[in-house]
Amino acid sequence: MKIAIDKMRNIGISAHIDSGKTTLTERILFYCGRIHAIHEVKGKDGVGATMDSMDLERERGITIQSAATSVQWSDKFINIIDTPGHVDFTIEVERSLRVLDGAILVLCSVAGVQSQSITVDRQMKRYDVPRLAFINKADRTGANPYRVRDQLKEKLGHNAVFVTLPIGLEDKFEGLVDLVNMDAVYFEGEDGLDVQHRPIPADKVEEAKKYREMLLEELSMFDDQLMEMHLAGQNPPLELVKATIRKATISRELTPVFVGSAYKNKGVQVLLDGVSDYLPSPAEKPNYGLDTRKNEEKVLLNVSDTEPTVALAFKLDDGQYGQLTYVRIYQGVIRKGMELRNMRSQRRFKIGRLVKMHSNHMEDIEDAGAGDICALFGIDCASGDTFVDDSLSLTMTSMFVPAPVISLAIEPIDKKSGDNMAKALNRFTKEDPTFRTFVDPESNQTIIQGMGELHLEVYIERMKREYKAEVKTGMPQVAYREAISEKAEFNYTHKKQTGGSGQYGRVAGFIEPLDEKDYEFIDMVKGGVIPNEFIPSCDKGFKEAVKKGTLIGFPIVGVRVTINDGQSHPVDSSDMAFQSAAIGAFREVYMKAKPVILEPIMKVVLEGPTEFQGNMFGSINQRRGVILSSTEDGQFCRIEAEVPLSEMFGYSTVLRSMSQGKSEFTMEFLKYARVPSSVAEQLRKDYEEKRKALQK
Repeated sequence: MKIAIDKMRNIGISAHIDSGKTTLTERILFYCGRIHAIHEVKGKDGVGATMDSMDLERERGITIQSAATSVQWSDKFINIIDTPGHVDFTIEVERSLRVLDGAILVLCSVAGVQSQSITVDRQMKRYDVPRLAFINKADRTGANPYRVRDQLKEKLGHNAVFVTLPIGLEDKFEGLVDLVNMDAVYFEGEDGLDVQHRPIPADKVEEAKKYREMLLEELSMFDDQLMEMHLAGQNPPLELVKATIRKATISRELTPVFVGSAYKNKGVQVLLDGVSDYLPSPAEKPNYGLDTRKNEEKVLLNVSDTEPTVALAFKLDDGQYGQLTYVRIYQGVIRKGMELRNMRSQRRFKIGRLVKMHSNHMEDIEDAGAGDICALFGIDCASGDTFVDDSLSLTMTSMFVPAPVISLAIEPIDKKSGDNMAKALNRFTKEDPTFRTFVDPESNQTIIQGMGELHLEVYIERMKREYKAEVKTGMPQVAYREAISEKAEFNYTHKKQTGGSGQYGRVAGFIEPLDEKDYEFIDMVKGGVIPNEFIPSCDKGFKEAVKKGTLIGFPIVGVRVTINDGQSHPVDSSDMAFQSAAIGAFREVYMKAKPVILEPIMKVVLEGPTEFQGNMFGSINQRRGVILSSTEDGQFCRIEAEVPLSEMFGYSTVLRSMSQGKSEFTMEFLKYARVPSSVAEQLRKDYEEKRKALQK
């Protein structure tokens, strides 16, 4: 069945942990007739939320993988992606936002804009995603949507305007005032299925008029006709108000704010109307491809079924039937049996099976058109690959992948577990670009790297469950870096005479600290003392040398190498000789440049009851942390600090025990900074001992 493009919506639901994203998605599926009973996230019925299809997600009550589904609301077809809120699974949010046209930012009425809401919002800005805000949990004690709207303006810089207001709050939350239609909306009957429109209650009329006035004032900035009518004191027609909200939302100059309680089944249908009325169809959000034949020139894609196909694989899932590849079609159609080309590998492949996803269930389809999201079976590709028709040579811009900050040594218990572990690692690294693995050449251990303790914990648990691979884990290891602190000069000659032609190369110059990037090479050799063909060899040698420092064996960053002199030999100079000369020169000069050790510093945000504020301060100070700010909001306080990652291991347990389980924290990588000398001394000692042990 072909769907008209203007009837299509691709949206994502994202928020801070525990703001109620998955609960909201569950209600949306129910009201759109996708599921016939509502299940809770930490449900007593043992079923769990539909979109949390992994056992691990149901046990922990968190979303780990983004899940996709499609629903129909009135005459609109909506593809929905429910994303995790945990910063450790940030790549799931990135890859979903990369392919969406609009999003719902869910906020909690009590906690307001939290640390992860800020991260998610920044990701939405990165991909120019228009959004609606849904202030959830209006039925909870301490709910204050008005304060949350102010935080949206102050903390996130949104032009946030209410389109619905709550009637009553906390346990008196009854329904909504719809400021667009100017009526009251109540959700009655079992599961709130019966939506009733009635006149606004008398005690709410004044407030409704005030906020309606604010809405119209804001909208008159976007439409001249509406402005004229507003200034003349006329009531603009409903269609004009809706069209103007839509225009302002799509241009990302306005964020309509909806209020409700997903758990209590209030406000979800009005939010769905908002999605179909105000968020863009695939044709209304411009998407660009890069033409590889014309030096990656930007090409605007035309969302039409008649154009040649361009699609992006944004997520892979290895199930029991083989690899499932989620794709977003940007132009053209995808049909069973047609051939496409993978732009990265340049291989052609045939489409065998095409499905529409609903969490972990699927429905076979014959074809899917421009703007749609579907999934393909049995295609060998990586996350972020572009599929195109043979007549084109376009790639889609890739998504932003943050660097891992924590690593862990793992080792299988027996041979069978070893084989299974290899299979699991192969699959996980393909699915998740922030999860990396390699074998340490010195200790021969398998090292896994990721975004945080929870991230690695979840993968180790999945290895045991999905692959029956029992593994032992070592101590978590921080991704330290080394850097130089002073300028130092080198002048090094590499000479080696074996039978036949020898090796000869001399390089001279200096190294100095560099702030903006990790490594830079500058060639200032004059008079051809080093022949031109050997300059890249010197660069290659220096690049090799910065891979591992001599202080604690970690990569060296922030180095600018300048060569300004050297010497070659007509017979004995070669590519190899100059590479070796560069490596030797760097090793010789490195200690002269007074190297220092850098460690990852995390931005840590603690949130919890004010009574535990002193304990929280103390725990940050014990961990070499620097407290940046602390704000109190009634019973709750929020502390922002910068803490070295090495001090944060096992912190969640410590925080829970000192605050009776009432506080939580989030952290994300901020920067690299110098390690204090006492810690540096200890790190060097440990490295020496490890090296001696390996030599024995």
